[in-house]
Amino acid sequence: MPRLIRLSPLLLGAVLLAGCATGGRDNGSGAGTPASNLPPDLAQPIPGAPPVKPEGSVAKPPPSEREIRAMIGRLLPAGVKERSAWAGDLHTAYASLGLPHAPQLYCATIAVIEQESTFQADPVVPGLPDIVWRELEQRGKKYGIPKLLISAAMLKGSPDGRSYSQRIDTLKTEKQLNSLFEDMIAELPAGKTLFAGYNPVRTGGPMQVSIAFAEEFAREKAYPYPVHRSIRDEVFTRRGGLYFGSAILLDYPAPYDDVVYRFADFNAGRYSSRNAAFQAALGRASGKPMVLDGDLLRYAGGKPVEQPSSVESALQQLAGKLRLSQRELRRDLLLEKTAAFGQSPTFSRLFALAEQQAGRPLPRQAMPQIDLKSPKIQRKLTTEWFARRVEGRYRTCLTRAEGSS
Repeated sequence: MPRLIRLSPLLLGAVLLAGCATGGRDNGSGAGTPASNLPPDLAQPIPGAPPVKPEGSVAKPPPSEREIRAMIGRLLPAGVKERSAWAGDLHTAYASLGLPHAPQLYCATIAVIEQESTFQADPVVPGLPDIVWRELEQRGKKYGIPKLLISAAMLKGSPDGRSYSQRIDTLKTEKQLNSLFEDMIAELPAGKTLFAGYNPVRTGGPMQVSIAFAEEFAREKAYPYPVHRSIRDEVFTRRGGLYFGSAILLDYPAPYDDVVYRFADFNAGRYSSRNAAFQAALGRASGKPMVLDGDLLRYAGGKPVEQPSSVESALQQLAGKLRLSQRELRRDLLLEKTAAFGQSPTFSRLFALAEQQAGRPLPRQAMPQIDLKSPKIQRKLTTEWFARRVEGRYRTCLTRAEGSS
């Protein structure tokens, strides 16, 4: 999740961020950014707000940082505790990333925070002790370690003075869970065998950010705060969670005209909604049903594998009509997690073929059809459910933005 270089205002239909962001703090000159300077999916009209003044009219002076923070405070839902601290960390995240201080953008982040944690920096997760004991038992079976031996190992004292068993039985938050596994990996011989450096906590903080994303993003852009232990630990703080969460949500050129697809991407992975539309177009062109999950290649350990996916196989059968070789198809599909895939020959030619067959334009965005699975999820949920819930919170936030823009 900083190339610290300040961005100029964004053009309509262009990327939200054009690559680099700056190291210095701005004074909030992006606040009240006209809708025409925001990306299409976030150029939402604010209910009750006055119309944007035409070019040439006298512009108001840019608001100060204090005024921006006050505006953010008005956007927060009622009942949020430590409002000034949340507003301050949000402002710092946006300033560090070079994002415009526009109510629509803040509402997008606020909606995700409300959905993911109800504004708890380290949210409570019900049933964590049971989840951990099941994980230990499953890992023990994998490595041939009896359950009784694991239970005995957990009686050992841990760095905080309690036994590991006591810590497991009193777990409440993912931050506590992360610290537990870090200590078990470092201190227990059985922990080294069971986990071999693997920490099963993959998301955390008030926006439930992917730790892998945060670590990768911090390698690309300098993190704006001192790192006390690790980027992994920073994800579980309010400031780190908001910074990396705002980055994964907003710091990329989302090619959409409806914000719900940005929220779907937040849940399913960047460009999943664009890729799902590509899969739908491929299904039409090939006559083969496609799963609209937004993944175009097969992956193992987060890396693409050589074995062709159903998408790649269907494209290979259309290679002649697309006037592309299998090597060229693979080259373009490897771009599926980037903006560049949307400008690739495979993308443009596949849509041209599908639209010729359909006799009409086809959408470049579609809702990924993904069932959400996690030990923390106790009922059937989907990416679409998540995106629609966040969209509702976003539109509620826009009603609070009246008088704040």
